Amino acid sequence: MSSPQPLTPEERLVEAKKQLNLPRIVVICGSTRFMSEMTEADVRETSAGKIVVKPGCDMKSPHALWSDPVEAEALKVRLDDLHRAKIRLADEVLVVGDYIGDSTRAEIAYARSLGKPLRFTHPEVDPDA
Repeated sequence: MSSPQPLTPEERLVEAKKQLNLPRIVVICGSTRFMSEMTEADVRETSAGKIVVKPGCDMKSPHALWSDPVEAEALKVRLDDLHRAKIRLADEVLVVGDYIGDSTRAEIAYARSLGKPLRFTHPEVDPDA
């Protein structure tokens, strides 16, 4: 008789979210040029009873935290890592905007590699459509 296989970290996370009776978690992805659309999507998803995570820094807008180019590049790497963690945490992904750049394309590919369901505010921009 074989013993049951231990759960993967991903399976343990799913189980923990069930035990905690958490609402679905949606991560918003897309170019930060669509920050106002992301805010609107956040309102709609939140009002639908979901926990929403989204980009927290718009590096296209001036800010002291990324005014130095060297620091900005290091911050971009950390933010990309953080956003991949948000994707791992989420139950689904909502891609906002009518344009998909390299970063968003990478996020979509990452989410798909994890088997996360994706929705698009503009389905015509889905790179795999």
